Amino acid sequence: MWHRFRKSWTGFRDALRVEEATGRDNRSHNLFEAAAAYVSACADDDQDRIDEAAGWVSPEALSFGVNELACRAVIALARERDESPRAVARALLGLPAT
Repeated sequence: MWHRFRKSWTGFRDALRVEEATGRDNRSHNLFEAAAAYVSACADDDQDRIDEAAGWVSPEALSFGVNELACRAVIALARERDESPRAVARALLGLPAT
């Protein structure tokens, strides 16, 4: 009887460990984490990381996150350079100043 109880308990305990480990690996990512991972992977030209980050959220959410990241980056650079966001965005894209 004790043998069956111990075997049952061991199976239950091992199942919990698998669920805990799986839960850590498959945790949900928010759109800003996905956008940051996606953009940094694109900058590094790492297709595996690009694909992984793109799968974390819906395409619409990723698009919104990338847009928000771009806006914040341009604003931060504009403040750092003491220029307008428009001038910084055009310079980053290699466009002539207006």
